[in-house]
Amino acid sequence: MREDRELAQYRDLMKPPTTFADGFSVRSVIGCIFIGLVMMPASMYLSLLAGTDLGGAARWVTVILFVELARRSFTTLQRPEIFILFYMAGAAVASPFSGLLWSQYYATSEPARAMGVADQIPSWVAPSPEVISLRTFFHPEWFGPILMIIMGQLLGRLDNFGLGYVLFRVTSDVERLPFPMAPVGALGVTALAEGSTGDAEKQTWRWRVFSIGGMIGLIFGFFYVGFPAITGTFLKQPIQIFPIPFVDFTRNAETVLPATPLTLSFDLGNFLLGMVLPFYAVVGSFLGMLATWIANPILYHAGQLPHYQPGMNAVETSFATHVDVYLSINIGLSLAIACIGFYSVYQAVRKSRNNRAARDETDAEKMTAWQRLKNPPKGRGDIPLYAGIAIYVFSTGAYIAISHFLVPSFPLWILIAYGFIYTPLISYVAARMEGVAGQWVDIPMVREATFIASQSLGYRGVDIWFAPIPIHNYAGTVVSFRTQELTGTKFTSLIKAELVIFPVVIVSSIIFSQYLWRIAPIPSAVYPFANQMWELRAKTDALTHSSTLGGSSMFYEAIKWPYIGGALGLGLLTYGALSWAGAPVMLGYGLVRGLGTGLAAGLIPQMLGALVGRYFFQKKFGLQWQQYAPVLLAGFSCGIGLVSMFSLGLVLISKAVFQLPY
Repeated sequence: MREDRELAQYRDLMKPPTTFADGFSVRSVIGCIFIGLVMMPASMYLSLLAGTDLGGAARWVTVILFVELARRSFTTLQRPEIFILFYMAGAAVASPFSGLLWSQYYATSEPARAMGVADQIPSWVAPSPEVISLRTFFHPEWFGPILMIIMGQLLGRLDNFGLGYVLFRVTSDVERLPFPMAPVGALGVTALAEGSTGDAEKQTWRWRVFSIGGMIGLIFGFFYVGFPAITGTFLKQPIQIFPIPFVDFTRNAETVLPATPLTLSFDLGNFLLGMVLPFYAVVGSFLGMLATWIANPILYHAGQLPHYQPGMNAVETSFATHVDVYLSINIGLSLAIACIGFYSVYQAVRKSRNNRAARDETDAEKMTAWQRLKNPPKGRGDIPLYAGIAIYVFSTGAYIAISHFLVPSFPLWILIAYGFIYTPLISYVAARMEGVAGQWVDIPMVREATFIASQSLGYRGVDIWFAPIPIHNYAGTVVSFRTQELTGTKFTSLIKAELVIFPVVIVSSIIFSQYLWRIAPIPSAVYPFANQMWELRAKTDALTHSSTLGGSSMFYEAIKWPYIGGALGLGLLTYGALSWAGAPVMLGYGLVRGLGTGLAAGLIPQMLGALVGRYFFQKKFGLQWQQYAPVLLAGFSCGIGLVSMFSLGLVLISKAVFQLPY
């Protein structure tokens, strides 16, 4: 099918090396400290300001900095060293305590109070409103939530070497699945390793494309992020050259398209992302958005959107349509995608078995599956397989014990089924799909359905929504191990890196979360994205959390079985029709992504990027463009990160000075 040709462009971009090296060094420790002191606060600030995740940008900024330092010190960084820096930057830049910033708002928000959730939020999530009003985490009532986050971080980092590692050994070593998307993550590391040599002959196209993307990110980042950040240091209302996070046309178009949230993002990153994503997935998302624009006015005039009122903005309209129609439709479509995904896995397994059988005939080693499981590649730094299983059992048991201690009224057997039945099953299926097709599947609403069903067993409350229940999907971890293997990095390097990351993340995160909260209330005009978007998130979360309070809830009003069944049938019929016509099935996945998306501000620039990439750059550069695009996007992220880091430095300095009493 055409979809196979679309995904084939990502396959076989890299092969695993024959030798592996330890990427952890003193430079890794220095890099981690740099990330914790500089990049983490920049990422936190940017997410509140523009809603942009600096995780990818922080990685590139950190690695570029150390590559340039190495070149000027007449030394080089090898691929394993760059990968470990890359990994540590991604792991350390994600602030765990930023969740406390959300908790302090959600516990006192109007949506949570209106739906009866605020009074039920446990003290180990957020303290009393009186303590929250002090705007400080250094209060005894915050120690419980802080301890929960520390335990979650510890178990989560330990869990990286549990079931995810075991499934990697099974799917990659034993079944030898290709993992077509893993090389994409390794291409940037390869480009930087080539640039680290300082030898023009060894600096291939990757370094040049990365540099071009970096310059584009620097220029655009100054106008999109830097200018409002800098003007916000001396003006009460920051000046935004490009509206953040989007322009809202909902009220302007309500006479023609009532009940339709119309937004447009000016973030250039969406345009470049459209060049990277599979083309037909972007087309499907765009068509889904157009279908929503057509359907919403029809539903409104048919009386199916009673919560919508003329004059609502995009956020209010999105929530109203979500409650009336699209929560149910999205559930039905997600179920259809899950069914399609499992069927695709079944087909892919059959095809891979046939291909592997043919390959085994010419394989010199002709090792059995058991031999490949017992004998991983030499020098890769594998841990014993039984150690991975033991880590999984320990971490899952700890999750179950903590959750049962915090929420004793919730049925224990459900927690056990989550950890030891559902999680291994769905993780294996999803890992296989990643290994074969570069995408993974999950069963939607499992957690929500079991929480709601637990009311028949006597449970009431909202605390289970915040408990660390052991329901995970380790497909992403499996891909991460495969990417590490492609860069020639020993797995033991990751263990050393995690030992350094953990204390740096904990200390830096709590300090800078406190600092950002003291600068101004969150949300407020100082943080435009949070000020505009957190209300929608609070409404959606409160709607879901109210479902387990017992009695009537707007959540049950939002669940409409005819819409769920209709969407399920429509999704399956669409897949069947696309398969029969030989059309790319990725088009169907994209339709689900775009249909009913309330704030699809980024889909229009993504569609433009996909068209420009496919019909201009791909014609100009050929299939090589499919390798250029991810590296270009990585460079752009690096440029944005540099501007964000510089802007935050000015903001922190100015706020610290202006808050002094003299």
